[in-house]
Amino acid sequence: RNKVEKHCEIGMPVDVPAAAELKLPANAECMVKDSRTHASLTYMPTLADLTYSRRDIESVSTVDARSAMPKNYRGGETAALERVRDYIWDRDLLKDYFDTRNGMIGSDYSTKFAPWLAHGNVSPRLIAKECRKYEGTRVRNKSTYWVVFELLWRDYFKFFARKHGDRIFFPSGTLGKARHNNKRKWGMDPEQIRRWKEGTTGYPLVDANMRELAATGFMSNRGRQNVCSFLTIDMNTDWRYGADHFEETLLDYDVHSNWGNWASGAGMTGGRLNRFNIAKQSKDYDLGGDYVRLWCPDLVNVPDKFVHEPWKMSEVIMDE
Repeated sequence: RNKVEKHCEIGMPVDVPAAAELKLPANAECMVKDSRTHASLTYMPTLADLTYSRRDIESVSTVDARSAMPKNYRGGETAALERVRDYIWDRDLLKDYFDTRNGMIGSDYSTKFAPWLAHGNVSPRLIAKECRKYEGTRVRNKSTYWVVFELLWRDYFKFFARKHGDRIFFPSGTLGKARHNNKRKWGMDPEQIRRWKEGTTGYPLVDANMRELAATGFMSNRGRQNVCSFLTIDMNTDWRYGADHFEETLLDYDVHSNWGNWASGAGMTGGRLNRFNIAKQSKDYDLGGDYVRLWCPDLVNVPDKFVHEPWKMSEVIMDE
């Protein structure tokens, strides 16, 4: 990662093509018809056309009010550029990013650029360009540096995947056959995996994050690190089950970042095994318990002292 940051120069975004350059061939309709793919240049298929069930369609027809994504968010380049402009310029949030990035409630604690980046709706070069422009016209600080740094981190995992190929999907990650202290025999308890996915492990911070993911397709970076550590280190579960679940559920799924981060979090890329203390993390980043209460209503009446460790309550307190 340090080499990526030190030696790679961020290029400028490619100029927007002129309308004439985007003009379809005169025989485009015939080409589509001849392809026999049931495609169309004038009709956008509905989810029903794509054979999604009524239940699936209904589940994505409304957005959970607790979602951390921007209000009325949608896909596409227009929405992506609106978010970039709104976050950086209109609401002037870029200067505070470093101090807010570990939040978990609301749309403004982080940029939320990731879903649009993952789907190619916005260029990371354009975001970096806007950050540099902001530094030249408003302020240059740790926050402006950190957003660009995280774009480089995203690129780092692309280079990482290019170097290691399909080894990023192996149980031992990129450790290969070499002996390493992080290597271990993975467990695979279906009940533990189910409870982790559904957010019923009994650990409020883990459960709240997994429920948010299930309901909205999004989870904070702080949450992702904690649920990864809990599954792979505390539960000693094959890290690939976690990576696979994230692949299925994340709005911002990106093959390189997802599998690279999971392998790294599980200690399968070498270096120090970083175990997150869930109780400490809970108190550090959700001191009053607002986040866990948001996603775990059963904790609403639990005293702050026990909201992250409800198992420590006495029977008397629980009765109250």
